[in-house]
Amino acid sequence: MKKMNVQERDQYAIFKQKFFDWFLSEEDFTDLPRMIQALIALLKHEFHLLDVTFYTLNPFKHVFEPEMTTDRTIEQHREKHIIPFNDQLKKQFDDVVILDSGNEIKTVQFGIHFSEDSCGLVRFQLHERDMLPKAFIKQIKRDFLKVFARIRKVFEVLSEEKRYEQLHRAATKIHASMNIGDVLEEIVKTLKEVYPTFTCHLFLSYDSTTDRDLPIKLLTFENEDEHMGAMQAYVTGQIQLHDSLVHKKSVIYAPIKGAQGIYGVIEMIAPTIMELPEREMRFISLLANTAGSALENAKLYEQSKRLIADLQLINETIHHLNTNLRFQDALQFMIEKIKTSFDAQEVGFIILQEKERKVLPGSTNFFQSREAKPYVDFVFHRIQHPRDTLFLGDVKIHSNYTKRFRSLMAVPMMRGMMKGVAIVLHQEAYHFSFDMFKLLQSLIHHSTLAFTNAALREELERMVITDRLTNLYARHYLDERIQRSMEEDGLGTFILIDIDNFKKINDTYGHQVGDEIIIQVANIIKANIRQNDIGARWGGEELAIYLPKVSINAGLSIANRLVQKVRELTNPPVTISCGVSYWKKNRADSVKELFNRADEALYTAKRTGKNRVVVQEY
Repeated sequence: MKKMNVQERDQYAIFKQKFFDWFLSEEDFTDLPRMIQALIALLKHEFHLLDVTFYTLNPFKHVFEPEMTTDRTIEQHREKHIIPFNDQLKKQFDDVVILDSGNEIKTVQFGIHFSEDSCGLVRFQLHERDMLPKAFIKQIKRDFLKVFARIRKVFEVLSEEKRYEQLHRAATKIHASMNIGDVLEEIVKTLKEVYPTFTCHLFLSYDSTTDRDLPIKLLTFENEDEHMGAMQAYVTGQIQLHDSLVHKKSVIYAPIKGAQGIYGVIEMIAPTIMELPEREMRFISLLANTAGSALENAKLYEQSKRLIADLQLINETIHHLNTNLRFQDALQFMIEKIKTSFDAQEVGFIILQEKERKVLPGSTNFFQSREAKPYVDFVFHRIQHPRDTLFLGDVKIHSNYTKRFRSLMAVPMMRGMMKGVAIVLHQEAYHFSFDMFKLLQSLIHHSTLAFTNAALREELERMVITDRLTNLYARHYLDERIQRSMEEDGLGTFILIDIDNFKKINDTYGHQVGDEIIIQVANIIKANIRQNDIGARWGGEELAIYLPKVSINAGLSIANRLVQKVRELTNPPVTISCGVSYWKKNRADSVKELFNRADEALYTAKRTGKNRVVVQEY
């Protein structure tokens, strides 16, 4: 090969000096495209070239595409100036080739290998009069390759340093935040900064998602083929690489790992199929682990706050339930707490009474409708024992009804006399988190005892104020209610009832039948008075009724109806006599005098033929 002469060597030495000065003047080696553009511009100026273009190989299309150029025409229409990587070019690739188009303009090209799977092509044009010797061009090629390799090396070192600075800055920021949304937002921002040409997504479990507008996908076992790489990275904890020849891209799945577990997967889609070097894999792994550590800290912090809030909720709820609330009030309070704390749409408490299901008052209206039956049947079919529970994020219950609830939680209430289930529903799938479910279990477990105590307390109170034979109120309760009514109301009517010829019934049929007669009369009384009226056992075969806020005329009507009903409905048939008294506000009166007047009226009714009603005036 012909060597350069003295003049050519001097010319080339001047070029190298200028190149060296340019290289020393450069301050930013992180912008590789700008560096290449400056280098080809220097070549053009120093060797009187018309234009210089630097091409890179597109491995999918097997063509060289212009990347940097001094030719404005090529820059504006890059797609029209591609060079096919055909067999002829492959043979000429390592040589300096001079293309003669038959005019005074010559085109010179030579290839450059960067790595096994990456190469470039340099083309420049010049006038025939300025044509450089081939030895001169080969020297340019050799030095261009060395310079380019140095620039790439410096670029890689500085880029890696910059990326680690970005990672350090991002790590400092995300570790300073205890908010999951802020952490996820910073992770996405860092990915975009470090890999601007990549498309990035975060695959996260349900309890790690946020309502912010971020590229987040839900990590599920559905669409396994589509998300196989993400699931493999999540399960194995190792980075997974997937190349798609069809879509001509590489996909990297990096697990977001913390000290206690894996919280998701970073998906990075490269615009081309590429083989990532080991240092790149280490950096991606470090980035994902940093994200995992920060996400874990934020989750632990939020879990601790939620745990404290849950404990406060349980403590406040149980404290309130244990303040001697009535059973109905306690149940209503509990249902409202569940609706508020869990953002529940429907809440129902269903108990078993003699193998029949009863929806407790206070449950939401849905549970009073027939639409609830498929859900209640489903829950009772699945829950057979105290330890059985249900937590379903997308329940599928076939029903002809319009409402469909997809999120369901059910916890048994089984303690002492209390046997039932609490059911919580929402129409949105996966609305309740597992932490919510655990909190509901704790609430129901602790509150069931309070409900049982309230029910037992009310049952005990009922037994204390109730006559065991008739299930009417006891005499002392009647006295208390009349006394309270005379203090608070404006009027009231009292009816004293005696079963006629009761001794004869006992003598004829026996005391057992006599008790049954008393029970029959008591049941007729309960069927013919209001819920707030007081039916009571006065003593022996004598019964009594107090009608608060009822006038004497209305009281007489009720008494006469009772006389008729007893005569018609009892078996063996009996009759009753009634003595009626009443009181009004602003008249001197007392409970004792009210009783005395009714007793006198009853005596008169018995003495004047029985089976009748008599009123005793003041």
